[in-house]
Amino acid sequence: MRNFALLIFASGLSLVPAQAQLPDGPGKEETTRLCSQCHELERSISQRQNEAGWQETVNKMASLGMAGKDTEIKAVVEYLSKNFPADAVPKLNVNKALAIDLESALSLKRSQAAAIVEYRTKNGDFKSLDDLKKVPGLDPAKLDAKKDRLTF
Repeated sequence: MRNFALLIFASGLSLVPAQAQLPDGPGKEETTRLCSQCHELERSISQRQNEAGWQETVNKMASLGMAGKDTEIKAVVEYLSKNFPADAVPKLNVNKALAIDLESALSLKRSQAAAIVEYRTKNGDFKSLDDLKKVPGLDPAKLDAKKDRLTF
């Protein structure tokens, strides 16, 4: 498996492997290998959660087919909890956020995040959570659960 599956642009035209974005420490190698099995590393680290949240996310990925030993999965949870903790998360401005940021912050499907951006483009900025709930296909209960992380 390629450790450098995702390339990103950094400082002009030079390309840098996404692995370089991850802080060094125990669990980095396991996180790189396991999390890039199904998606970009950028997606994996875009979330900020406490240990319970990371455990839930990693369990979900394992149920969807992520292949890893119990010790590797534990190392991933510990690494992500230490390096991407929930308390480091600033509020997300729904009116300025990119689709990938909406997707990770609100635990949405790509199509739902894209629907928010499309709705915002057609109808203007959201003024409140109630405005956001008008986007077709979103679960109001899921939005209510994340409301403390949002600004408008």
